[in-house]
Amino acid sequence: MKSSVLTRYRVMAYITAVMLLVLCTCMVFKYGFDMGEDVTFAVSQAHGVLYIIYLVFAFDLGSKAKWPFGKLLWVLLSGTIPFAAFFVERKVVRETLPLVSGVRPEPVKA
Repeated sequence: MKSSVLTRYRVMAYITAVMLLVLCTCMVFKYGFDMGEDVTFAVSQAHGVLYIIYLVFAFDLGSKAKWPFGKLLWVLLSGTIPFAAFFVERKVVRETLPLVSGVRPEPVKA
């Protein structure tokens, strides 16, 4: 597997996670303080488009890494749960890095 597949996933995971946090903040302002409705709309639209791109890249990585369906589903849904994408991304990178061409896992020292 090429390292670009993992890099694309990582970038979109971070962007999607940050945009979801921004969206949650906008929602608090919209419904809690009755302000920022236009900003919330723009951020929600941007997050939706970026999430679709994230889905494509995550599915591409999952299919090339031959993940089981449950793991793939969890990775795909992590872009909808605040803070989850940060943790899932770290775990995915640790598990997928050995599959990337040219990268070999370090031997475990006893």
